[in-house]
Amino acid sequence: MRAHRCWLLLVALAWASAFAEDLVPSETAAIPLPGGGVFGREIAMVTPVYRPAGPGPFPVVLFSHGRAGDAAGRARLTYPVSATQVRYWLARGVAVVAPIRPGYGATGGPDAEINGARFEADGRCVGKPDYRSTADHARKAVRAALGWLRAQPWADGRRILLEGQSVGGYATVAAAAERPAGVVGYINFAGGTGGSPERSPGRSCDPEQLTALYTEFGKSVDLPGLWVYAENDQYWGPDAPRAWYAGFAAGGSRSTFVHAPPVPDGDGHGLSRHAPRLWAAYLDDFIATIGFAVTPPVAAASAASR
Repeated sequence: MRAHRCWLLLVALAWASAFAEDLVPSETAAIPLPGGGVFGREIAMVTPVYRPAGPGPFPVVLFSHGRAGDAAGRARLTYPVSATQVRYWLARGVAVVAPIRPGYGATGGPDAEINGARFEADGRCVGKPDYRSTADHARKAVRAALGWLRAQPWADGRRILLEGQSVGGYATVAAAAERPAGVVGYINFAGGTGGSPERSPGRSCDPEQLTALYTEFGKSVDLPGLWVYAENDQYWGPDAPRAWYAGFAAGGSRSTFVHAPPVPDGDGHGLSRHAPRLWAAYLDDFIATIGFAVTPPVAAASAASR
């Protein structure tokens, strides 16, 4: 148990270093989300925006963050997208917009994405989590951000890519199922919900429910997509993501599943926050296939080496 706690501390420190680098947003926007606040009031999502040099219009990545396992961690959320992701996209001439959804960080407000997953001390899942509600609330935030984004003069509203990490990856797939205008594809990094690596390492609560929901989304998504999971994902393990993707792919959506090799430090779930050499090749292939971004060769090579 002591070794496990030490490992969790090392992972937390790695996450902090990935996020806390000195990347100053081009602006911090306030994106209105009707009904997202207390008693159904409107709430403003605090949103870091990173733009390449020049006037644009730029293709844009709309990034959806993950979810900390406790209220204190959710309240502390400051960096909704990692420095490695921002640098990767800026090097390719792509802007990044990363809203902090209600219930997190400076946006605050009610925690509508709570799913009810609970574990006993021995790791058994108890209760009946509501993963559909989590998806519905999270994709409302994506929908509001898309509406705001299309009105920005520096953004190319016809070249938007959705990307998300963990619960944000799950929200990204759910949002893609709504077939949003101007979105040309999506990337799901480690998407899922209901995990607890402390109490149930490698197995989430009721993963079969997620298989059913991903199967449902797969019948509606008509966008090309990339799913990237590390083999040592400490939240889901190696098997559940394969089952989720198999259910989704049965609907015929154009998508690719990548099971990346184990992340050396054990933080497979946080793959997207690690050095680009662990994941950039997958994204390079995907965005080349859909013609999303023009890659300046020198800048891209420099970014991939970090």
